Amino acid sequence: MILDELDKIVANLPYGDGFKFVDQLLEISEDHVIGVYRFRKSEYFYKHHFIHQPVTPGVILTECMAQIGLVCLGSYLTKALPEKPQFVFTENHIQFLDVVKPETTVIVTAKKEYYRFNKLKVVVQMLDEQERKIAEGAMSGMLVNT
Repeated sequence: MILDELDKIVANLPYGDGFKFVDQLLEISEDHVIGVYRFRKSEYFYKHHFIHQPVTPGVILTECMAQIGLVCLGSYLTKALPEKPQFVFTENHIQFLDVVKPETTVIVTAKKEYYRFNKLKVVVQMLDEQERKIAEGAMSGMLVNT
């Protein structure tokens, strides 16, 4: 897949800059996706979570995995990309193994378990730039008409 197509998927995500947790897609196919995001120290949630020793909230890590693993891969699988695809998160089972501090780049890999009737289920993992496993598990979501 050419870079322009990967960039188009990221550009069409239905999130504003303050809540888009995808910087770049490295690979995408019918069966998997790999993407990256750098958690910048200027992120709004670091100011309050935790004062003087900020770490990325687990719900934000889960969102990052969902945006790359479900929304980006789901957008690719639909083939007919709506301008701003809308996905709903239906299920997740994530185990957290380490923390993510400000200025950490994470690599999210998701492998398709199934995709049918606009529902996608993936096995997902998140690594940091030293390839330490941050989180792993499974999640699913659905493309919806709004």
